[in-house]
Amino acid sequence: MKPYFIKTPNLLKIIFNKWVWSFSAKEKTIYLTFDDGPTTEITEWTLNQLQKHNAKATFFCIGKNIEKYPEIFQKIIEAKHTVGNHTHNHLNGWETNFQEYFTNFAQANQTMAYNFNWNSKSQKNITQTAKLFRPPYGKISLKQSKQIRREGYKIIMWDVLSADFDTTISKKKCLKNVIENVKNGSVIVFHDSEKASEKLKYVLPKILEYYSEKGYNFKRID
Repeated sequence: MKPYFIKTPNLLKIIFNKWVWSFSAKEKTIYLTFDDGPTTEITEWTLNQLQKHNAKATFFCIGKNIEKYPEIFQKIIEAKHTVGNHTHNHLNGWETNFQEYFTNFAQANQTMAYNFNWNSKSQKNITQTAKLFRPPYGKISLKQSKQIRREGYKIIMWDVLSADFDTTISKKKCLKNVIENVKNGSVIVFHDSEKASEKLKYVLPKILEYYSEKGYNFKRID
């Protein structure tokens, strides 16, 4: 596996300052995010864990997975979490030409809109305010980013990578990645995917309990 940063270097945040990496450090608040769902393996379990601690989160969903599991997508919305665009087919922006990438982004938007239950006023508010995009693998060209931002979307990156996707590390190492690096306002990346499910089942309950006991709030990104 190629090297990656657990804690995003400040230099990257400065260079790419039009992207969101973290939020204000004044309050004891952290932002849990989950990529690659919805899936039958782990998404509903994740929602149950969040509910136990009255925690809100942000789910960056893959369009094709929403098509496969629309009922799970609805459960994310009904629990009043935020949903964001993660492309339709989980594309690597560095390996995809501009037009194909933007078309795939737009396809995911259409899929998300089609699968919303429009009867709920609160859900309408979510779709109006949560124009969020996270590039798969964190890889996106400046041209792709500029066009997506022109559409009114915020590019949401992260401050701390749990590395739950990495099959070469232990679940205890995954937990350590988070505990040692999270600060007030941190955006943390997890994955509600089959690949990450074993580590997430170990780490997430411990993170929710640990930071709840320290007086932290878990907020969604709007």
